[in-house]
Amino acid sequence: MSSRVSRISPRTVYVTLGYLAFTIFVIFPIIWVFMMSLKEFRDIIAYPPKFIFTPTLKNYAAILFGSETAGLTTGISDYVNFLKNSIIISGGAVLLSTIIGLPAAYSLARSSIGIKSMVAFTFLSFRFAPELAVILPLYKIYQELNLYDTFIGLILVHQLITLPLVIWIMLSFFREVPIEIEEAARVDGANVWQVLLNVAIPIVRPGIASALIIAFIFSWNNLIFGLVLAGGNTQPVTVGILQTMNFDQIKWGWMAAAAMIAAVPGMLIAIYFQRHLVRGLTMGALK
Repeated sequence: MSSRVSRISPRTVYVTLGYLAFTIFVIFPIIWVFMMSLKEFRDIIAYPPKFIFTPTLKNYAAILFGSETAGLTTGISDYVNFLKNSIIISGGAVLLSTIIGLPAAYSLARSSIGIKSMVAFTFLSFRFAPELAVILPLYKIYQELNLYDTFIGLILVHQLITLPLVIWIMLSFFREVPIEIEEAARVDGANVWQVLLNVAIPIVRPGIASALIIAFIFSWNNLIFGLVLAGGNTQPVTVGILQTMNFDQIKWGWMAAAAMIAAVPGMLIAIYFQRHLVRGLTMGALK
């Protein structure tokens, strides 16, 4: 046993400790918010912070089944609607980005045009621009086109988030598809669309899963578009969480519970597609 321990190199120990520290750094905020969602208000504001406390589900009940006696302005009819709105907006945005982004990424991957790198970078630049730089012109345009407080308008504006991600992620995957397979399909009489749908897309399916999950999470977490371009009928869950802030104080327990509930859809999607996600994120590393 001692000889086995002595064979462990210092580098292995340092790497293991580094991974452990990084895991704690990433996971601890989530654990802290979850603990906060199970605390009474007096335990949340206690100093020094309490790590041992009596858990309660009052914050979750107040968010989902809030009443006037609890002082909550958003009950189940509101917060569940916020979740539903986010599912419609993010799901619709990802679906539209998939329909547009897959052919665009495939054409860029197979194009021999010299400016294709510039075109691809142009799509990526949509992610560089700060949202505050375009939100005021968009607000005026949406008012003129009657797109304000509509799901169609929010799905379209979320293309600034999801479409560049889908195109850039799928661009690398389509480049990994052997061109010989596509040439064989063309020899058999397949056209470009048949090659894309029946040959290329089945091969890069894990990449599609990873691209859609990442795009969905980025769209789901967006605040500024929903805050400015959504009204009472289409406000997403990120705006709904702000309803836990009253004029006199911030209900930290309610906010933590609302944040944990809002994180559930993204977690469920990531868990469901976990096999494809891991394979998709590592697919482009090896040939």
